[in-house]
Amino acid sequence: MFPRETTIHDIARELNVSASTVSRALKDHPAISPKTREVIKAKAHEMGYRSNALASGLRTRKSSTLGVIVPRLNSYFMSTVLAGMEKAAVEAGYHLIIMQSFEMEEKEKENIRLLFNHRVDGLMVSTTSPASDPDYFEPFFKKNIPVIFFDRTPNNQEKYNCVTIDNKRAGYQLTRHLLKNNRKKILHVTGNKKIEVYRQRLEGYKLALHEKNLAFDPTLVWETGLGVDDGKQIAEKILKMPALPDAIFVANDTCAIAIMHHLQAQGIKIPEKIQITGFNNDPFSAFAKPALTTVNYPGEIMGKVTANSLIHLINTKHVEERPFHHILDFELLIRESTMNQA
Repeated sequence: MFPRETTIHDIARELNVSASTVSRALKDHPAISPKTREVIKAKAHEMGYRSNALASGLRTRKSSTLGVIVPRLNSYFMSTVLAGMEKAAVEAGYHLIIMQSFEMEEKEKENIRLLFNHRVDGLMVSTTSPASDPDYFEPFFKKNIPVIFFDRTPNNQEKYNCVTIDNKRAGYQLTRHLLKNNRKKILHVTGNKKIEVYRQRLEGYKLALHEKNLAFDPTLVWETGLGVDDGKQIAEKILKMPALPDAIFVANDTCAIAIMHHLQAQGIKIPEKIQITGFNNDPFSAFAKPALTTVNYPGEIMGKVTANSLIHLINTKHVEERPFHHILDFELLIRESTMNQA
């Protein structure tokens, strides 16, 4: 037999007060004096009382929880986004339930089902799905439970609430910077091109080439997982090219630094022989040798904007008539990895 859960009625009997007084004290109701609240909370702790958040949520139709789904937790950028979300959520009286999709669409679908069944009040997603209209979010839409996509969004951005940067413009500016350095054979190392964030960076790359009247060469766009091991494999593949590229635009810092490290180990001088850029401004990008040119965009601000926007939708008790798209600023950080040598 499992021991019975302690209730507010048990605490009330122990202290010879009403159950409503116990309930109010545990919720810090101003009608209960601070001294009485302290006594009741101490007794509740002593008796092992646990509040029933699920039952409370069923009564109020509010769980005070927000769901978050991210591709992976092991990146500096995502950790700063989640820190911003946590700050905004706590200030508004919400808790976060954070889940990973591990870059797998089926896992993302499973997470969505779990969060829906957990009755979260709203959902924030950096999607791993390349779909334009991911139908597995439909249970949230039908119940008018607000959903906001951040960083990685569905391809039909105009149909959804989104918080992003202008990835096309960022990709364009990075490529244009390399072209201004008289680099003409620019290799672009990207993630899954069906995912909007990488597709847009590629579009920016193409636009910069077009402006310089340089033909787009699809053989210079390599799709990979953008991890450390992927970087090593890319470097080995580069070394086997008949003619080396004179610049590489990589869609994240982790892979860019791995590529740079392995090329340097084989005697390729950076930036003299090949210039390299990353994306995201992870902390170690500034300490690489040479320091890595990258794009900085504020993860914590993205997290705060996303969470505050979601809480606004929840509190106004309706989804906005038109989906919104918050586009945050970014900054091109030019460092030694793309500086022309005197």
